[in-house]
Amino acid sequence: MTEAPIAGKALRRRHLMAAAIKMTGVAALARLTGRAPEAAAAAAAESAGTLQLPARTIPIPRTVSAQAQQFLAAMGARPAGEAKPPVAEKAAWKAQIAAVNRIFDPMIDDMLASPAKVERTTIGGANVCVGTPNAMRHPDRARLTIHGGGWTLRGGRFVMGDAAQSAAESGCTAFSVDYRMLPDFPFPAGLDDCVAAYREIIKRYDPKKIAISGQSAGGNIAAAVTLKIRDLGLPLPGVVGLMTPAADLSGAGDTRETNWGVDVVLRLRPDAPDAGIDAYIAGHDRKDPYLSPIFGDFSKGYPPTFLQSGTRDLLLSDTVRMHRALLDAGVEAELHVWEAMPHAGFGEVAPEDIEVRRQFLKFIDRHLG
Repeated sequence: MTEAPIAGKALRRRHLMAAAIKMTGVAALARLTGRAPEAAAAAAAESAGTLQLPARTIPIPRTVSAQAQQFLAAMGARPAGEAKPPVAEKAAWKAQIAAVNRIFDPMIDDMLASPAKVERTTIGGANVCVGTPNAMRHPDRARLTIHGGGWTLRGGRFVMGDAAQSAAESGCTAFSVDYRMLPDFPFPAGLDDCVAAYREIIKRYDPKKIAISGQSAGGNIAAAVTLKIRDLGLPLPGVVGLMTPAADLSGAGDTRETNWGVDVVLRLRPDAPDAGIDAYIAGHDRKDPYLSPIFGDFSKGYPPTFLQSGTRDLLLSDTVRMHRALLDAGVEAELHVWEAMPHAGFGEVAPEDIEVRRQFLKFIDRHLG
């Protein structure tokens, strides 16, 4: 009996405050609320839709593993990344890419130590590393994995490590696509490579026994390639895994603002141009579903999808919004968000990183039988 009057009072109060701000600004709001002018100014900004927050110190949480804490501390202490050179300066781009890729060498060594054999080959014209586990538990299954790295990094040797690790952990053959990347090959070259590889892989495996997955830029391609596979009339894979996907290249999303400075991996300012994304898009419409899969029409069909992010991921909103878009279209989708995890995890070696992969394997087992 009392809810309607209370709601009515709250609504009138909001209308009164909005009117006061509009007519006489912060001074009126200060008189109306009894607040100091500074507090009234903050309230005015909030009422207009913008929060003015004080400077804050964000501690490293004790709710994550020691390895995750060490990763956050080390990455938080590093200087901001070097700006990318103009895309026309390909030699400078390639030198920077080579330097950054060397940082991943210890990680790749660990991945290549996985109990699996890896060979390089060409499938459908695309460069692919094929991982075969020493213990083949699921000979009828296959994984198609798509690496991240902003459409520039983690090609070559990293792809070999990805194939080895994916095969060993999954107990099935893993095809990791060493897709064409910047600065030589913008969109849609990488996407086309993954479609070409899939087209050949389904000649060897039942599509319902195939899992497509990718992280970050690889998550972007994994989501987009699944849309393109469907649009081409090819049979869909059994499951899709999207790990911290860059699902919206238009730049929208709340956590691009709220997690800026908190994500120790993606450190680009929300209002700063990204030469890598600009170069990858190459003048195409940013809302093209093959570039920003969040704008795809999932009602036409899409496989069960596993989505993963972290509370400190700059692209958490991309993942959350993609999850909602899939659910709204009636697609089975699971969203997994890890505590304090930044974009792309804690360096692939923390217990949380291993658990991400285990949870996806459980999802695969559930759907591929």
